[in-house]
Amino acid sequence: MLRCVYADLDGTLLGPGGGLFTGGDKRPSLLGARAVEACARAEVELCVVTGRMRSSMAELARLLGQRSAIFEAGAGVLLDGELHWLTGEWQPQDGRSIHAQIEASGAPALLLEHFKGRLEVHAPWHVGRETSHLLRGHVDAAEADALLEQHGLGTLRLLDNGGVHRRSPDLDPAITQVRAYHLVPRTVSKAAGLAFHRRARQYAAGETIACGDSREDLQMAPEVGRFWLMANAVEDDPSMRAAIGGAPNVRVSEGTYGAGVYEAVVTTLAERGAS
Repeated sequence: MLRCVYADLDGTLLGPGGGLFTGGDKRPSLLGARAVEACARAEVELCVVTGRMRSSMAELARLLGQRSAIFEAGAGVLLDGELHWLTGEWQPQDGRSIHAQIEASGAPALLLEHFKGRLEVHAPWHVGRETSHLLRGHVDAAEADALLEQHGLGTLRLLDNGGVHRRSPDLDPAITQVRAYHLVPRTVSKAAGLAFHRRARQYAAGETIACGDSREDLQMAPEVGRFWLMANAVEDDPSMRAAIGGAPNVRVSEGTYGAGVYEAVVTTLAERGAS
């Protein structure tokens, strides 16, 4: 029995440029929308798990016919109209957002200076965020975390949320693969957001699947029955196959973007039955 599909947005359910009706070849495609339809027909919940901001998630969930969403890479969960923060000791206080507190800690400036030419603000999508600082470039997230720890900022981490196509001339021209990064409280992860939602809904792990395209998305695999890695993730970064490791429940889709999600949904329904 399949009860919930957890799906990343950019690079997964949405095609290049963030279009629901755009296929991997950048031509019109209905397969992403058909994945949403297949969930609705089978009465399977679709929960978006994204790095995007809360301000856009409530409306998007409504448009997709859903009642929940996991936003800012797991910093918060919208569940039936209720907001749940999963940010540990980092909490909004005295009128200051978590984003503002992270800014005041000096962590973003530290990373941008240390990785100058390799890391920059992911403009214009960095504006209006409540928790995460959104960056882009190509760095070793483990090295970034070690740097934060050395400067007494170990309650924060830098997570890799997959490839992006926007960049500025300030990035080193040698960087051919630009990635999106979120600077967040260490407790924040898409896996933690998924686990919170799954427990709240009382779904067993085996009754759920997840779809994604990034290393951060891969961390959701232990929380679900099967994790589907989009084919475009491997095409863009062949090292993603090594990142899978020996995870027995990870499968690479044949389709890319929304077509891959559609494949994941209909294959799982066919294997398990829609009831």
